[in-house]
Amino acid sequence: MTAPGGRGAGGRARRWRLVRAHSDAVPASVRRFMARARRRRLRAALPWATVGGLLALAGLITWIVYGTGVFGVREVRITGTEILTAAEVQRAAAVPDGEALARVDLSGIEKRVGALAPAGRVIASRDWPGTIAIEVVERTPVVAVPQGKQFVLVDAAGVAFHTVRSRPAQLPLARLTKPGPDDAATRAALAVLAALSDDLRKQLSAVAVEGPARIKLELRGDRTIIWGDASQSDAKSRVATALLPRDGTVIDVSAPEVVTIR
Repeated sequence: MTAPGGRGAGGRARRWRLVRAHSDAVPASVRRFMARARRRRLRAALPWATVGGLLALAGLITWIVYGTGVFGVREVRITGTEILTAAEVQRAAAVPDGEALARVDLSGIEKRVGALAPAGRVIASRDWPGTIAIEVVERTPVVAVPQGKQFVLVDAAGVAFHTVRSRPAQLPLARLTKPGPDDAATRAALAVLAALSDDLRKQLSAVAVEGPARIKLELRGDRTIIWGDASQSDAKSRVATALLPRDGTVIDVSAPEVVTIR
């Protein structure tokens, strides 16, 4: 058999073998070229490797925040309540315990809690790592409406939002049949109240709306101001205030240009 490599002169078989060249065998210029090529490849790959690493890190963080209970709801903190109780707000908010904080529907919480009559404004927010904060701004009453032996509190928008057993001393009464934002009598009473001067407010006991053009103010000391309808309320307020020092139990400012006192 012929050995690999064939036979050389004189019939002797030639044997080939691989020999690793010593580094000195490669010219310095070639080594520098190859080194520069490697550095270029590394520099070209570095941005892609960095982006890939950042994307992987972002994916991991997103999974932890949204897909696990690591940052889940541990507490619901409620502030600003006086009429409402914290338990009422928490029940209305309906925040699932342990739900990922990032996935909690804040607008849904605000809508559900805002449906409670005394809640005028609701602000829900996340307080990391595990708290939902709910701030409730309750409605401010401007008048109390007698309803049997109780009193319904009404705010400046006409919303009847709370019932109490005794009349709040700082609030005037409004004698209304069906208080509410869509009730014409309620809107008329609130328009008149908004136009009153400080002197009239101090003496006011109640505003009675018996009809669209039959509004009257009941003052302390058994005095009455016939107001008429809610139009020209600013002018009526100025005239009535100027006439308060005069004698008489009834002041009629329903036509502010022609006033009568009796």
